[in-house]
Amino acid sequence: MYMNARAIIERPAQQGNEILLQVRDKPGQARALELPGGQVEPFESLIDTLVREVAEETGLTVVEIEHQPLRVVTDDGRTRVECVRPFAAYQTLEGPVDSVGVYFRCRAEGRLVSHGDAADQPRWTGVAEVRRMLEVDPAAFSWVDRAGLTFYLDSVT
Repeated sequence: MYMNARAIIERPAQQGNEILLQVRDKPGQARALELPGGQVEPFESLIDTLVREVAEETGLTVVEIEHQPLRVVTDDGRTRVECVRPFAAYQTLEGPVDSVGVYFRCRAEGRLVSHGDAADQPRWTGVAEVRRMLEVDPAAFSWVDRAGLTFYLDSVT
């Protein structure tokens, strides 16, 4: 089973909020629109994974994560455990990969790269446009992010 941390990166715009979408560009996999994010490495924190994946895929630096002040790390000298409040969690119930993951709403700064690690063509897209795109052609989005984006759109009605 894979564990993932994924980013819903928001920014304000004249027509309302925009979120960052990119094209998945991984050999052997279909190209699809997706949110930045990826697999948690052994003993890597969810927050560290989120920050690393966003930087690798987009060139941006995460500067704010919703609920970040609620992060707690316990350390007894033998174990360290992180407890955070993500925006949403998902679990694959059926599909090509058995995975569990969390989505974080966040803000990021910096200059977008045109091609990152397994990601291509990052672009800011208005929330209303994302909603329309999901209704017209849901298969254009990665199978895991269709659920995450739908959950997000339901929360920002």
